[in-house]
This record gives sequence, C-alpha cells and structure tokens, in this order.
Amino acid sequence: MTAYAYCPIIASRGRDGGTVGKETGITESQLNLQYALELKSLCEQFGFDVVLTRSTMDGLYDESAPNKKKSEMEKRKNIINNSGADIMISLHMNAFPLPSSDGAQVFYAKGSGLGFELAKSIQTSLSQSFENARGYVSVGDYFVLNYSEIPACLVECGFLSNPEEERLLQTEEYRQSFCYSLLYGIINFFQM
Repeated sequence: MTAYAYCPIIASRGRDGGTVGKETGITESQLNLQYALELKSLCEQFGFDVVLTRSTMDGLYDESAPNKKKSEMEKRKNIINNSGADIMISLHMNAFPLPSSDGAQVFYAKGSGLGFELAKSIQTSLSQSFENARGYVSVGDYFVLNYSEIPACLVECGFLSNPEEERLLQTEEYRQSFCYSLLYGIINFFQM
C-alpha cells in the first residue's frame, strides 16, 4: 500500500507561506513541512511508501507562470493523481480571529464516501489522543480534496492564532505525538 503524506502550502522565497503565528512568527508552511516529514518517517517505519509534494521550502509553481498559485495547485493535482497512492493527506495549520479557537480538525470532499471514512478514522484517532481535537469531521471545499481521484482528507493540525497552541505545535514532542496519532488513523482506515 502507498500512503500519501501531502504538504501543500506554497512556501518559497517569501511568497505565500500561509498563516503566521502571532507570538513567534512561525509560518504555516514551515510547520506543514516539519509535520509532513515526521509523518513520512513514521509511515515508512510501518512499511508504507510515501510520496510528498514537496520536501523543501521551495514552491512547486513554474517561475514563469503568470499565476503562481494556479501553477502550484495544478502541479499538486498532477502529483496526487499520478502518484499511484491509495490515500492523500493534506497537512495544514489553522487560524481564526478568536484566539481561543484551538484543536485539530479533519475535512473531506463532499460525496466522497472513502474520503469520509479516512477523515473519520484520522479524526477519531486525534480526538482519542488530544482532548481539544474536534470529535467530528466536516465537508471541506478545498482544491486538493475536490480534485483528488483517491480517498483524501485535509488535516488542520491546530491553530497558529491561539498563542498556547502555536507554541505547542512547534515542539518536537507534540509533533511526534500528533503524527503518530495520524499514522494510527491511517492504519485503522486500511484495516476497515
């Protein structure tokens, strides 16, 4: 089986790095990559083949493209759908104007039965490990979910707009624990 850890934020040379932590200034793209590399390592230890859309802070877009975001998204779509993978997981960090918002949440594409099952398996694992993780999955209207030809989910690992969670998300211990919980959800999905 091929698991597909997916780290999708444009993170190149000062361009769109996603949301930024209010306390430390860490960017979403930096954390996404750290979490994707951690998840990749864990998945490989359990015998999964893993394809990443990026393994550095460089973006995927064509430098000459007039619309870098569109170029990036098309390349992601092509990697996902040509990977031969069985699942796709898109890792992100969240933000919300209310600083008290916290917790991991998982999204899937409307109408995707297997996407729902993957999201539910991962969300269940997260909510068993982290008391502030949501206890439910939600439909998400995201490009990477809508154009994935395989079961897919988008995981918001936590809120960079919450000062406590922003600091927690940057610790190695939390990252390892979180990614292990993701792995457990993946394994449970394949055992269904």
